[in-house]
Amino acid sequence: MTTAYLRGAWRLRHGPTVVAVTTGLCDGGWVDLGGAPPVFSARAEVTGDHVRVTVTGEVDMATADTMVQTTLREPARQVTLDLRAVTFFDSAAIHAVVQLARRFPGTLTVFPSRQVSRVLEISGLGDQEWLRPL
Repeated sequence: MTTAYLRGAWRLRHGPTVVAVTTGLCDGGWVDLGGAPPVFSARAEVTGDHVRVTVTGEVDMATADTMVQTTLREPARQVTLDLRAVTFFDSAAIHAVVQLARRFPGTLTVFPSRQVSRVLEISGLGDQEWLRPL
């Protein structure tokens, strides 16, 4: 299982299974302010050749690539992207999902939150085969 957490859009620290981002700058170094729940997380669960990535929080310019990398980290032929707990979704997030749709043609399934669904609808992607209705 791979998990990525993001508390602020500052700097990624890569580890073997966890990608964490700290939230504050102190004397030129990064400090974890702790206490608050993550603003973003992406968790991959693999079953055979299927990977299910559950994303929560805000998917934006600072986190979209982490969502993609979490998805691609595990070898899979079929991908389910569960975005039902996503609260913010911008153009970088749209690009990330389109990138995954191209990488997994016919085998990507996206479950959107209301916010994600609305953004994809406005951007003209509301009728894609990979998008499942609410």
